[in-house]
Amino acid sequence: MAIIEVSNLKKSYGKLDVLKQITFDVNKNDVVAVIGPSGSGKSTMLRSLIHLEEIDGGSICVSGNHMVKDGVYAKPHEIKQITGKMGMVFQHFNLFPHLTVKENLELAPKMLKKETSAEIQQRSQELLEKIGLSNRAAAYPANLSGGQKQRVAIARALMMNPEILLFDEPTSALDPELTGEVLQVMKDLAQEQMTMIVVTHEMGFAKEVANKVMFMDNGEVVESGSPEQLFMKPQFERTKTFLNRSLK
Repeated sequence: MAIIEVSNLKKSYGKLDVLKQITFDVNKNDVVAVIGPSGSGKSTMLRSLIHLEEIDGGSICVSGNHMVKDGVYAKPHEIKQITGKMGMVFQHFNLFPHLTVKENLELAPKMLKKETSAEIQQRSQELLEKIGLSNRAAAYPANLSGGQKQRVAIARALMMNPEILLFDEPTSALDPELTGEVLQVMKDLAQEQMTMIVVTHEMGFAKEVANKVMFMDNGEVVESGSPEQLFMKPQFERTKTFLNRSLK
């Protein structure tokens, strides 16, 4: 059953077409890796799913509810409900520098006021243990490594109990030696069957963890399939050229 259905997504900046008739489905528990050269529209596509970008045409349906249908958006409270099913992890962490790790995790749930403080604190402690940072709860982001910041950002997204996690190049701002610790948290989430869409340059992650890979170029989904299909038997010259460059 598709948890996300995207059809004919279009987005332009002036005369530049950033997304051209993007169509794909994501099933529950899928881990979808989105690969492609810089400037191919990957991040714009991802941001449009959580309404950080407004599209110019097409449809986005999440768990059977249309956020936008044929270019027409739902009402603001409906959009909020739909995007509330998703969490987003950004390239540059986006942590609040004046808040501790614990406060970063607990801020949004406390603002929602749907749980008691004790419940929120218990969950933040559990998530910090899960990402291996329970001893850093009182630290400020400035005192963390890049890998630690990104693990905190993942835990913060998980605090909202999302059905779907979106990752926008989560390791591209990290030194290579810190990338592994973030990818390990993401692998653990995949094993727990979290539905994820990951825009990434990490071909090893795409091969090993994803069950579906989408190759985007020039605002289009050129081809998609299992990692075996895409990496071993790419159908299109554009895919072959990109993989030849990326896998060297």
